[in-house]
Amino acid sequence: MSQSSPTYRLHYFPESGNSYKLALMLTLCGQSFEPVWTDFGGGVTRTPEWRATVNEMGEIPVLEENGERLTQTAPILLRLAERHGRFGAKSEAEKFEILRWLFWDNHKLTGFMATYRYNRAFLRSVDPVVLDFMRRRIDDYLGILNGHLEKRAFVIGDRPTIADISMMAYLSFPKNEAGYDFAVSHPAVNEWLLRMAALPGWKAPYDLLPGKRLHCYV
Repeated sequence: MSQSSPTYRLHYFPESGNSYKLALMLTLCGQSFEPVWTDFGGGVTRTPEWRATVNEMGEIPVLEENGERLTQTAPILLRLAERHGRFGAKSEAEKFEILRWLFWDNHKLTGFMATYRYNRAFLRSVDPVVLDFMRRRIDDYLGILNGHLEKRAFVIGDRPTIADISMMAYLSFPKNEAGYDFAVSHPAVNEWLLRMAALPGWKAPYDLLPGKRLHCYV
């Protein structure tokens, strides 16, 4: 007797690249999910009530799997890869590489790109010195990724993994939001993004994450 598929609910807001990582992973694995739009712009995730009932860390996304609330995208991606047998490691060496890039992405690329893009595109007034600092850090990380992808089709080799899904998320939103044209600035990154977008079932962020959007100032 086959085991029934898990039931998923995804708490998200459309501009969240971390939400997109989970929505895309589930979609590429052939899994449906119930979208639960969250009023991040209205500050709901900062309320004591929301933190007591949804996520004590005060962060989006939250993925419910059969009623169990899961937080932090990297361990959730690892869990989904194991659960559905896709985009995971096939050896100890691959496992190490996936973890290496997931940690790097969360600490460096996603960590800075998420903050930079949100401040640049969705806040009315931000100190340009702060934006310039973050931009220079992101330029460094994108240069590292571009050089890495000049030598391989995907992050750990010749097939996509959750490391690719994690790193591509914040780079897949409309280019006006972060202000990068990767075809010009980082061609190897751009070609990699096109390879990811060619995967069966792939959808762009705002196609997977519906609902009321934040006002964009750029």
